[in-house]
Amino acid sequence: MATSQVQTVVSPLDKVKLAGVVLLVVGALVAYYLLAKQGPLAQWGALLVGLAVAAGVFFVSEPGRELAAFGRDAVREVKKVVWPSRKEAIQMTAYVFGFVALMAIFLWLTDKTLAWVLYDLVLGWRK
Repeated sequence: MATSQVQTVVSPLDKVKLAGVVLLVVGALVAYYLLAKQGPLAQWGALLVGLAVAAGVFFVSEPGRELAAFGRDAVREVKKVVWPSRKEAIQMTAYVFGFVALMAIFLWLTDKTLAWVLYDLVLGWRK
């Protein structure tokens, strides 16, 4: 049995950076609520600046760099996708709606048939 082991190595400096990110986010939230008397501009400014600094610190840590690399790889893969033309998309949508309509009719007929068999023929409740 082959198992793959994922090893995550986070340096002590990265742990400090991530702890700093958490403190910055908490500090931004605290500043938002403490600046309520100064008005919404001060509140939102403090919150957005705090979150921006936290994001900056996160993206210079190893987990942040890995997340950014993952995002770049995802964008690169999406660019490889061959998207359907407008005509193909409309045709596939029509097929899906048609299939859904047929299944709805089939399930309705099945329900009515089973109700008729059970209630009228077997149990005799609707006589």
